[in-house]
Amino acid sequence: MIFSDPAHSPASPLTLALNTLMARHVDIIFPSCALAVLHRGQPVVHSAWGEIQGQAASTETLFDIASISKLFTTTVFLDLVSSGRVRLDDPLCAVLPEFARSGPRPIEGGQDPHTLQRQPVAPELAGQTVDPRRVTFRHLLTHTSGLPAWRDVFAIAGPVPFPPQALQALERDARWAQALPVICNYPFMDQPGQRVVYSDIGLMLLGQAVQVMCGQPLDQVIYAQVLGPLGLQHTMFNPVQSGRATLAQTAPTEMDLRWRQRRVWGEVHDENACGLGGVAGHAGLFATAMDVARFGHAWLAEPERLGIDAELAAQAKTAQAVTDDVRRGLGFVIKSRYNASAGDRFSEDTFGHTGFTGTTLWVDPQRELVVSCLSNGVYLGRAAHAPHAFRRELHDLLAQSL
Repeated sequence: MIFSDPAHSPASPLTLALNTLMARHVDIIFPSCALAVLHRGQPVVHSAWGEIQGQAASTETLFDIASISKLFTTTVFLDLVSSGRVRLDDPLCAVLPEFARSGPRPIEGGQDPHTLQRQPVAPELAGQTVDPRRVTFRHLLTHTSGLPAWRDVFAIAGPVPFPPQALQALERDARWAQALPVICNYPFMDQPGQRVVYSDIGLMLLGQAVQVMCGQPLDQVIYAQVLGPLGLQHTMFNPVQSGRATLAQTAPTEMDLRWRQRRVWGEVHDENACGLGGVAGHAGLFATAMDVARFGHAWLAEPERLGIDAELAAQAKTAQAVTDDVRRGLGFVIKSRYNASAGDRFSEDTFGHTGFTGTTLWVDPQRELVVSCLSNGVYLGRAAHAPHAFRRELHDLLAQSL
C-alpha cells in the first residue's frame, strides 16, 4: 500500500518508479517503510508503504531509528564545543573521571553482538595495554578510541525490562548506575587514534558525558537543544512508555527470543539501549521519516539553528579519520567511495548515517538532497536482514530522478 503526499501526482514517473521498487521489497526485507526526500529544502517525496500488524503504514508511523540516534547525541555535544564548554581534544576522563580510575587496561578481543561470543585479540596487539587518559572526545566522535565495538551491557544493567505498556521494575538511573562502572572498565581493542572501529560503547560514554556537562538527562538535553529548536514533534525516546504514542503508531521490530522473549514493539530494538532504560547515546530514538529529513536539512543548510558554528559543522560533515574505505567525520559517516549504501550517484561529499533496524539518512550537499528512509527491516529477524542492495538502488533512483 502507498500513501503519497497529495501535493504530488501519484502518476509521476518518480512515484511509479518508487512503487515498483517498493513492491519488490515489501514483505521480503521489511514489512513497512516510509520515505521523505527534501530537494533544496522542499519536500518532493513523502510516502509510506506496507503494513503495521495488519494496518496500513503511514507517513506518521514512528520507526526505531537505531544508530541514527548517534547523530542527535553528536549534535548536542558539538553545541557544547561551539559554546566553549568543552574541546574536541579534551580527554573523556576530564568529564567522566571513573573512565580512567583503573589505570592502564589490557587490549583484548571484542564480542560478537549476535552470538555473544568473545573474539581473539589481534596477534600484533597481544600483551599491549592502553592508558584510558589518552582517549579524547575526538576519538569517540571519529570511532578511533580503540574501545570495543560492542559488549553485552544489557546483561549487567538489570533485569529484563517489562513490556513498554507496563511500569518498569528498575528505573533508568538505577540501570545506568549499575552499568556505567562496568562500561568504564571494558578492555580496549586497539590503541587510540590508530584506526576506525565503529563503537557503540564510545557513543554510550559520549552520551553520559553530555549528561554530566549539562546536568540533565540525555533525553531532556536532546529535546531542549535539537528537537525543540527544529520543531521535531514526532521524534522521541520511549514513545509508548512515555504515553506519547500507542503501539499502533510505532513499527514493531524483531521477535527477541534471546532476551526479552517477546516481539519488540514500542520499545527500542537495541538490547543495550533497552537494558539501560531506553535512552542512550548510541540508540533509542523513534521518529517519522520527515522529522529525520528535517534534521538532515538543518545540518545541510542551517547548523546555526543547532547552536553549532560553521567551521565546526564543516568538520563534522567531512572526513576526519579514514581506515581503508571507511570515512568518518565528527559523528557522521562520510560516503564510501566503493559500494556505498548511498549508491553510486550521490557525491563523495555525502554525509549521514545508517541504523541496524533498516534506517538511513543521507545528505548530498552538491545536490542539496536529503533522503530519509525508515523501515523495520529486522522484523523478519536480524539474520535475514539484508538492506544494502535496496538502499543502493533507492538512492541511485532518487539521484537520477532529481
